[in-house]
Amino acid sequence: MRILKDVEEQEAKKYIEEAIKIAKQASCQRSKCGSIIVKGNAIIGEGFNSPPNNKESQRRCSNNKEEYHKKVTDKTCCVHAEQRAIIDALKKNPEKLVNSKLYFIRLDNNNSPQLAGKPYCTICSKMALDAGIKEFVLWHEHGITSYNTEEYNLLSYQYKE
Repeated sequence: MRILKDVEEQEAKKYIEEAIKIAKQASCQRSKCGSIIVKGNAIIGEGFNSPPNNKESQRRCSNNKEEYHKKVTDKTCCVHAEQRAIIDALKKNPEKLVNSKLYFIRLDNNNSPQLAGKPYCTICSKMALDAGIKEFVLWHEHGITSYNTEEYNLLSYQYKE
């Protein structure tokens, strides 16, 4: 993990602003998130969280997560913003995905950006690692932080509340 400074930080702020715009499209009733994937200076994939294929028939945002069996590892009904950004990049720019950067942001109920917590989503970290994404970029209280995707995946498995 490294805290971005100077030119890298300014560039990251620009892409986080783009992720904020994408997050505003999220229809999840629990959390509004947005992700973009960047290679070079181009956005190659974007995503927000919402039910699969945006189908209301698949929405379960109000369900109690404790009601699911322990084998149901992802108890959200929505496709994660990171997953959707990876799928988008695979559809539109598959040749550019390797060594790209994924930027993630979560919004509060007023559509204002929230600071990210520690890495914890093993579903997204595994998918990003498998797709060849090089870095995860998050906004933490101590600054905009870049994680090597292998490190991000390991940290996600070590997460403890």
